[in-house]
Amino acid sequence: MTHGELTGERLFTLPDRISGLGELAYNLWWSWHPEARMLFKQLNREAWRESVHNPVRMLREIPYRYLEAASKNPRYLREYDIIMARLGSYMRQSQGWFGEHYQKGPFNVAYFSAEYGLHHSLPFYAGGLGFLAGDHLKECSDLNVPVVGIGFMYSQGYLHQHIRVDGWQEEITLPTNRDLAPIKRVRDENGRHLIVKVPDIDPAIYVAVWRVDVGRVPLYLLDTDISKNDPKRRSISSHLYTGDREMRLLQQIVLGIGGRHVLRMLGINFSGIHLNEGHSAFALLELAREHVEEGIPVHEAFEKIRGLTIFTTHTPVPAGHDIYDPVLVERHLGHYIEALGITREEFLALGRHPVRSNEGFNMTALALRLSRFHNAVSRRHAGVTREMWRSCWPDRNDDEIPIDAITNGVHLPTWLNPRMEMLLNGYFTRICPHWQHEHDNREIWEVVDEIPDRELWELHMRLKIKLFNRIREYKRRKWAQGVEEPENLVAEGMLLNPSVLTIGFARRFSTYKRADLLLHDLSRLSSILNNPWYPVQIVFAGKAHPDDKEGKKILQRIYQLAEKPEIAGRIAVIENYGEQIAQYMVHGVDLWLNTPVPPMEASGTSGMKAAMNGVLHCSILDGWWCEGYNGRNGWVFGAGEIKGDRTVQDAEELYRLIESDIAPLYYTQSMDGIPHGWVAMMKESMKTIPPLFSARRMVKEYVHNYYPLMVACAEKNLCNIR
Repeated sequence: MTHGELTGERLFTLPDRISGLGELAYNLWWSWHPEARMLFKQLNREAWRESVHNPVRMLREIPYRYLEAASKNPRYLREYDIIMARLGSYMRQSQGWFGEHYQKGPFNVAYFSAEYGLHHSLPFYAGGLGFLAGDHLKECSDLNVPVVGIGFMYSQGYLHQHIRVDGWQEEITLPTNRDLAPIKRVRDENGRHLIVKVPDIDPAIYVAVWRVDVGRVPLYLLDTDISKNDPKRRSISSHLYTGDREMRLLQQIVLGIGGRHVLRMLGINFSGIHLNEGHSAFALLELAREHVEEGIPVHEAFEKIRGLTIFTTHTPVPAGHDIYDPVLVERHLGHYIEALGITREEFLALGRHPVRSNEGFNMTALALRLSRFHNAVSRRHAGVTREMWRSCWPDRNDDEIPIDAITNGVHLPTWLNPRMEMLLNGYFTRICPHWQHEHDNREIWEVVDEIPDRELWELHMRLKIKLFNRIREYKRRKWAQGVEEPENLVAEGMLLNPSVLTIGFARRFSTYKRADLLLHDLSRLSSILNNPWYPVQIVFAGKAHPDDKEGKKILQRIYQLAEKPEIAGRIAVIENYGEQIAQYMVHGVDLWLNTPVPPMEASGTSGMKAAMNGVLHCSILDGWWCEGYNGRNGWVFGAGEIKGDRTVQDAEELYRLIESDIAPLYYTQSMDGIPHGWVAMMKESMKTIPPLFSARRMVKEYVHNYYPLMVACAEKNLCNIR
């Protein structure tokens, strides 16, 4: 036997013949290649299940005899050799799409984000923003776009949710065990864990640096939970999106200033910065400070930085932007202001709203002022954002305001169910043998029409049953552990029926997302759920922010309703929603529901994930659905302009849609038992949505529109904002 590849602190004990499993476990490439995951699953299916599909944890805990048996199994070794060869070829590839279209040398983009949704073994995400960032890195890896990611190592993640028997959400602290996750310590020249001091912050803050390999893309995570920091500063990186304003400001100082400094200490050069939201905008100040240190006047430094920076904003409402008391900002950045060589007033002006100047220090205003390129995440969101920030460009017409739109997309290899991919392979490979590499080509998806209705429908039903089995197994385990009440079993899905039309609603429980819209008229809802000919059931999943009392009340109301006998087990709430549950839901429900108050949905991506798996979409006309809906690939409601509270009108329209259009179509079956009208809409959805709303299309747009221009713009010292 031999020791395998590096882990966080210890080494795997692996047989020589399959020692490459260590390398594979520590590269998240396996997370979007099902055949790579099968290498771990085939070692022992129960061990794979117990590890919650985390190969690092599995390899640490599995008895050695299973590894030894695999190392002598010819069939396993044949598959192992093929997968390891594929990984090696992938990692060595120097060209890829980017290399074929652009010279790789001048480009390297530093991508900053407060959260990354990559896999549930790395719980450093809260929702859509994080999954968008994770999908962005994965797609950059697949296209070989030279990107390096910067984020936070949240020792306790966002939150682990427990729903009490009365429906109230409780937050559970479950620290991330770094040694059981696919993450490695970055070492200094002496082999010690690299620790970096955040520049010009008093009292001092130190960060330990970790690395996640996302295919070809390195992601560096900052961790303040080390003994070198005092107790308060140790907790800076403990929770994602803390409600403590001072702690949140410190997080953003560490992410921006500390993140940029870490790249410098690692010797990683880059030609541009991509800010995913304004949380990391302080990175631009650190670049300016470096220029000032070299003798460049600060305002000239700002000019240079603008040409290097893309700022992607996701927030369509003023309340969603981080704004800090100037006194608090000065308290923590006083030394930094001195290092920049500007006055207190000049510094605060960088984060001042052009009109609402008394609000405080606005991170979005800072990001807009210090970047040349700005984009919203859907066409409608771009219009909303231009209106929000038009005062930054008072001399320009609305169509001249430099905020463009690149609509979000999702990473198809991550979110497409492997069984669905196998079905598509049988038809797509005839015209395009490597269609996965061209999945943003609309022509390929037209072949969906050739799939027999029965094949597509039967696969969908298998995925639906798989979702229900997962729900029941989770509840069975909790019941066996003695931590479950009988009422919870009903409320959390034990009575769901696979033959019933199933609506999925999975997102953060925030008031504007209106998870309770369907509950507006309980009598009407009950008649829909219990219709003897067209019954309906609804699966809810999501978390409320720990400080969002109203969001928790919405969750509680739904949960308590699900417990009532008159609902007949037609409503379920899944506890502790995360990436793994999201996978089951976007594969297994019949209809994906989206009900936010428009125009507060910047884009949304969950419906895109559902659509590629044949799940139909029903949404208010907002975000990406304004571009995705064509009248034949799903349903829309709330298209009209409504002043004030629109709950009554939207609920009524949604009820009518379900009663008159959606449910009858689902249950209208031919003599062969197939609902051909429903399947026709599934096919239309699959033809029109995946190619246009893929991360591949999205990343290509960032490259075409922005990435190669950053160096040129920096050289010209162009400035676009006051």
